[in-house]
Formats: sequence, C-alpha cells, structure tokens
Amino acid sequence: MTDDLDDPQWLSAAALGRAYASGEVSPVEIAEGLLGRIEALDAKVNAFCVIDSGATIAQAEASQDRWMAGAPLSPLDGVPVAIKDLLVTKGWPTLRGSRTVERDQPWGDDAPSVARLREAGAVFIGKTTTPEFGFKGTNDNTLTGTTRNPWDLSKTPGGSSGGSSAALAAGFAPLALGTDGGGSVRIPASFTGTFALKPSFGRVAAWPLSPFGTLAHVGPMTRTVEDAALLLNEMAKPDARDWYQVPNTVPDFLAALEQGVKGARIAYCPTLGWAKGVDPEVAEAVRHAALAFQALGAQVDEVDPPLEDPSEIFRTLWFGAAGQYLGPLPEEKKALLDPWLRHMVEEGLKYDLPRFFEAQLARGRYGAAMRQWMEHFDFILTPATAVPAFGVDRMSPGDTDPYWLWMPWTPFSYPFNLTQQPACSINGGFTSAGLPIGLQIVGRMFDDAGVLRAAHAFEAAHPEHHRTAPGF
Repeated sequence: MTDDLDDPQWLSAAALGRAYASGEVSPVEIAEGLLGRIEALDAKVNAFCVIDSGATIAQAEASQDRWMAGAPLSPLDGVPVAIKDLLVTKGWPTLRGSRTVERDQPWGDDAPSVARLREAGAVFIGKTTTPEFGFKGTNDNTLTGTTRNPWDLSKTPGGSSGGSSAALAAGFAPLALGTDGGGSVRIPASFTGTFALKPSFGRVAAWPLSPFGTLAHVGPMTRTVEDAALLLNEMAKPDARDWYQVPNTVPDFLAALEQGVKGARIAYCPTLGWAKGVDPEVAEAVRHAALAFQALGAQVDEVDPPLEDPSEIFRTLWFGAAGQYLGPLPEEKKALLDPWLRHMVEEGLKYDLPRFFEAQLARGRYGAAMRQWMEHFDFILTPATAVPAFGVDRMSPGDTDPYWLWMPWTPFSYPFNLTQQPACSINGGFTSAGLPIGLQIVGRMFDDAGVLRAAHAFEAAHPEHHRTAPGF
C-alpha cells in the first residue's frame, strides 16, 4: 500500500479521497487505470466474472463532476469497489457462480451494502468470482472457472470471497465486498495477505437473506484497516429489508482507530482447545503476534475457552440449509451443480427436523457459553486458518476426509459464525515460501470498533507486512 501517485493502483481508499479533494488525480483516471490493469492481468488471476467498463466509467465521470463542484457524497465518492457475485447489483447479473441461475432475468435491485455504496458515490469496478452459492472455502466453479492467488498462481486464494481478495491483492481495486457464512471473508484474506472483517451479525444489512440464515454476514474487504473502517461506515447504514439488522445508530468506526490496545485483556488461543493440524509456521506467526500485542501494552494470557468442538453443530446447520435451499431444484438443474455441492445437498436432505432443531439449541448453548467466557477478555487471538494457501486444484491441503469439505483446515473461523461475534483476519507475517499468514482477532458481540482498533494497532506496529504479491 502506498500514497505514491506514481503508483495509483495501490492507493488506499483514504489516500484516493485526499487525492480527489486536492485535484491531484481524478476518479476517471483511477477507474480507467484499474480497468486497464484488469484487462492486462486478470487472465492470470480470474478474479472478475462481470466487467462493464461503460457503467464503471459513467459512475466515475459523475463522481468527478461532484468533486469538481466540491460536493462529494461521502469520503468514498469515486473510490472503486469490487462486489462479490453473491450480492445482487442493479443492472448486472448475479449468478452466484452457478449454472442453475438464469442470466436472462430482470436485475433491478441492489443488496443493502451495494445500495449504500451506490448512495455514497463509490465506483463499481466489477463483480468478483465465488464458488457456487459460496458453499466452500476455495474459489472455483463450473461457470467461471478457477480463481488463483496473486501471491502464487498455483495456489488458491481461498473462498468463498476469493475473487474479492484476489482483486485486492492483485491491485485491481482498493475496496471489495464479501460475505462470510463460515469464514468466507477471513479465509481468503488470510491466504492473500489482505484485511477482512466479519462484522457482528446484524451490523450490516443483508437482502435477500442468505440460504445459510443467521450464519451469514456481509463484510468489508480491504488492504488496510483504515479503509475497512471507512467502508463499514457506509455499509452499516440501515436498510429496512433486513429485519435482523441492529437498530442502533451506526458508530463512527474510523474515530476510535488510534486509541490502541494498552490495558486490553487478550486471550491468545492457539487451538481454541480442540483444533488439530495447525501448520507450525502459522502457529509461530500467531505466537509472535501475541507477543506483539503484549509489547503494545495489552495483557495477554495463553488460554483456550473451556468449550468443545462445535463442528458437528455447524455441519448440521450448513448442510441442512443447503439441502432445504437447493433440494427442490429439478433433476436437470441438480445435474449442473458442483459435484461436492450436490453431495452436500443430498446429505442435508437426510437431516430431519429434530436433528436440525437440536443443532440450533446446541448453537445457542455454545454462543451463550462463549459470551460468558469473554466477559473476562476484550479480544481473542487465533490463527485465521490452520494452514497457508495450498494448491489451486484442491479443496483441502491434505488427505482429510472430503466429506467435511473445508472444515478441517478452517477450525478457527466457523465457530464465530455460530456465536455471531465480530472477527477479522489481518496479515500476521509470511511463511518461508513467502505466502501470507492470517491472524484472527475476535471481539465481544457488537464491538466491531474494538476489533478494528486492535487490528489497526497491530498493523501500525508491523509495516513490514504491507508487501505486494510478486509480479503484481
């Protein structure tokens, strides 16, 4: 990341706002430059599934006129943003990475987060790839193919918001939107060295509601924590279409960033008490991060919560929701599904109501116990993923049972979809092979500002983590 106007594809959203205000660069110049970069380089990465240059430039021209008149709509006016292909966008098809969705239909609605950014004057640079219906932690589908990690094109960027994270890491956009039902913004942020926040459930409105129900969150994906705060300030504004949205006034997430973590109580949880198979380099990077927070004045205790493995709860809810959502498809459409998604659907259809409702009750007990335990702590530190990025042709890094899909190597992410707490992934260092390692910071429910503050303190203490992917 840079404030160097000679290298505009790496300007942060905050820096772009300053440059627009001073007249040093215009929204049209930035949009044209990024579209050219995408045209030149995205064939290597495959981050985008929709590019509409005419619409993008029209938005940029309107923004440029507002800046010249001294009347920008928001600090994000004219800033390019990439939108995950699970979020409906007016005028653009939202196929959700699936051949079962008809392209030829009206596309007349914006999802709440997209609507808020359109109102803020952001420039939509394109729609980003996702695995089919966002069902897994890698980023390929039979409709748009495979997305690759800019840090190593033979590796996956993670999923299901992998197109958004790859676009950030490749310098195609400073901001992106993602969704997270079990780690889907944090997994790809971990693999690509970018930043992503899964906000508290209800903080950002969602519509249409996800088939995965109250596991699913919509969150900001960026290259800096400051940009995530700017983005969340707009995304979190109210939308009556989501009856789950928190009905309070949106705090200024930018305002508290500089307050640091001195005196904060932090639980460093290397395994959450049950996770296995953590890569040694990942474990060591997170241990060093815990020491870094201690050096910043926090009280850090190495302790795992006294809670059992919640994977069976999550799998029942995840598979069951997939079965109910896609099970009614006619056979000719089921034949078009990713084979592993179809397997998940068929398995989920076997779950009866007593099993599903017992999982809901177990989730409630798990979430309540976690909230009570966190009365002793402000934050939790864990790895974001148990492993660094692995081969792009795989769904798991090793010989784990594929029946569990991506869960064996993401034991730190989905527990906090169950509990609905805010959690982020920030780059915590690099492997000996030069791949990013994600650090997860989890906060108390609704303390999204605190998670951003802690992440910002860590980011400021580790400027060496801000590198660009080789070749990009």
